[in-house]
Amino acid sequence: MRRVVAIANGKGGVGKTTLTAGLAGQLAAGGSRVLVVDTDPQANLARDLGYPPGDGGNLSLAITHGLPLEVVRGVRDRLDVVPGGPALWDVPPAFTARGARGATLPGLAPALDKVKPEAAAAPAAPGDPADAADYDVVLVDTPPGEPILQELVFGAADFLIIPTRSDEASLDGLVVVAQRFAAARAVNPDLTLLGVVLFGVRAGSTRMIGRVRAALQETLGDAAPVFPTSIRYLESAAVDMRSRGLLPHELTELHRMDTKTRLSRLREGEPAQTKDSLLSRNTSAEGLAADYAALADEVLAAMKARKGGSKPRLEVAV
Repeated sequence: MRRVVAIANGKGGVGKTTLTAGLAGQLAAGGSRVLVVDTDPQANLARDLGYPPGDGGNLSLAITHGLPLEVVRGVRDRLDVVPGGPALWDVPPAFTARGARGATLPGLAPALDKVKPEAAAAPAAPGDPADAADYDVVLVDTPPGEPILQELVFGAADFLIIPTRSDEASLDGLVVVAQRFAAARAVNPDLTLLGVVLFGVRAGSTRMIGRVRAALQETLGDAAPVFPTSIRYLESAAVDMRSRGLLPHELTELHRMDTKTRLSRLREGEPAQTKDSLLSRNTSAEGLAADYAALADEVLAAMKARKGGSKPRLEVAV
C-alpha cells in the first residue's frame, strides 16, 4: 500500500527540500521503494539528489490535464523522481480559471494512481489497476509560498510532515501551513499530521530544542507530535552534499574514501588537502547520517501507528 507524505512549511529556508532528499535516500537505502515528487517550481531537489533539472512541464500537465506522470528512474537504488520546475507556475492560474467556471483540476492523486516502478514483476493484465506495483512511500516536496500548489498536494496526501527551524519566522511559517492543513482536511479528511521535524538545530542545544517544542505544543497542541530526532546544523556538510549531489549516508562513504586518498598523498610527499577536499569532518557527517537514519525509523513507525487509527484534531492558535 502506497503512503503519500507531503513535506511542507509556509516559509522557505527551513530545510524542507534537504529533508525530503535525505529522508527519501535513507528510506530507499533501508529497502523501501520510494518515489519523490517535486512540486516546487524552483526545483532545488535536483541539486540535492544530483539529477539533471527539468522544467516541470510533465508534472504541470499531469495536475492540470490528467496526463500520466513521467518518472526519472534509478536516481538511487529503489528511488525514482518526478522532477519539478518553472512550468509549475502555470498550475495556480489554471486552478483559478477552472474555479471561475465552476470546474476543477484533475489534481495530483489521479496521476499518482498511474505510476508504478519500472521493474514490476509482470505486465498488468487487462482490468488490473495501473498501480499494481505501488511504491512503498511517495514523498512530495512542496513550494513554501504558493498555497494553491500546497493545497493540491494536501488533497492527494495521506500524511503531512512539517519541518521547522527555531527562529520566529520559521515558526510563523509552521502556523501558516497548519492552517492550510486544517482547511485541506475538509476536502481530504484522511490527511493526517504525522509530526514536526526540528531542522538545522545545533548539536548540544538542549535548552533551545526544549523551548521550540514548548512553542510548537502551545501553537498546535497534541495534534502535532514532534519527532524525537532533530536534524543537526552542519553548514560544511550541507555545502559538501549539495555541491556533489550526495545524501548524508553517502557523504560518510566519501569521507572514508577521502581519508585513504589523503593518506596516500602524504605518503607520496604531496599536500593532503586540495581544492576538491571535503569541508566537513568525518565525525560530523556520520552524526548527520545517524540523524536521518533515526528519523526514517521514526517516520515509518509513526505511519504504521497512524494507519487506520483515528485522525488527530488540529487546533491552530492565531
